[in-house]
Amino acid sequence: MPEFPDDSVGLVTPQTAHFDDPLALACGRTLPAYDLVYETYGTLNTERSNAVLVCHALSGHHHAAGYHGADERKPGWWDAHIGPGKSIDTNRFFVVSLNNLGGCHGSTGPISTNPASGRQWGPDFPMVTVSDWVHSQARLADRLGIERFAAVIGGSLGGMQVLQWTRIYPERVANAVIIAATPKLSAQNIAFNEVARQAIRSDPDFHDGWYAEHGTAPRRGLKLARMVGHITYLSEDAMGSKFGRDLRSQDLNFGYDVEFQVESYLRYQGDTFSTTFDANTYLLMTKALDYFDPAAEHGGVLAEAVAPSQCPFLVVSFTSDWRFPPSRSRELANALTRAGKPVSYVNIDSPHGHDAFLLPEPRYQAVFAAFMSRAARELGLEETA
Repeated sequence: MPEFPDDSVGLVTPQTAHFDDPLALACGRTLPAYDLVYETYGTLNTERSNAVLVCHALSGHHHAAGYHGADERKPGWWDAHIGPGKSIDTNRFFVVSLNNLGGCHGSTGPISTNPASGRQWGPDFPMVTVSDWVHSQARLADRLGIERFAAVIGGSLGGMQVLQWTRIYPERVANAVIIAATPKLSAQNIAFNEVARQAIRSDPDFHDGWYAEHGTAPRRGLKLARMVGHITYLSEDAMGSKFGRDLRSQDLNFGYDVEFQVESYLRYQGDTFSTTFDANTYLLMTKALDYFDPAAEHGGVLAEAVAPSQCPFLVVSFTSDWRFPPSRSRELANALTRAGKPVSYVNIDSPHGHDAFLLPEPRYQAVFAAFMSRAARELGLEETA
């Protein structure tokens, strides 16, 4: 047996839930059938009261913790916070993490086969929204026999899903944790997403989204999209301390090849992402981000939009996050307060920008763990391991 750290969930195996019940989507179309790929960590108790749902961000997926094999170099994307004794303590909680509809890591999405045509969905895959994801997640919870989550947790786009859970299924959420998120995108954020989409759509290999049928992929466009996105996830201080103006060699070469270390880093990130992520999925996910605005149907009054919620909230922001700055988290916390909801808000001093929500920053971990420990005590959850 391979050896893993004591606070790791160890080896995990993804599971697939198939649904034949049609899912009506916000765009007006219906998905006739679909699969959701998910992983679980910990043990579901007899009362089924210790389940925690983890919602992923734009490029995330179901593999949030542990390892798929002994030779896997990196654990799941949120392994720093999920496991025995960690913030989401798997000795107490049963964690569910899934790949959203429209994804490209096993759940039904653009790379899946359209049963009506027999060809890949490609650009014909319907637009999905945060609400659509939440409805599909609720169906997965039903399949697992989970009537109410001890907590629904997410960062960035995942935090938007958490907020929507508390609005449309308030009776099914005992606690909510919203990290580095926003109640709606700013014009600047929508602009960044549009630049990324245009980089993909203008790639000659895009073929109006039917690139798979042409035996190619818009990797240059997806690479540029990821490079732009990655810049927004890091703070200026983080990039400066990590790379500064360091050159790859001692001398300038007076050309357009890579000269600065930061250029090399961004190209590497873009190249890696372009071979592991689907371009149509990226387009869908960024549009879901753009569309999210729960206050819109309440005349722009966010306090009215969050009024249905029935649970305590933890809202976390990071000082150097300029993609979803602390002011947006305070806006949400203030709206929850005006609506009479119990909310704890903390702004963590971190130099790591938006990506700080993924990292094991000590104060962040302490606040997160304290909130989850309180939730466990109030729900009467004992250690299951």
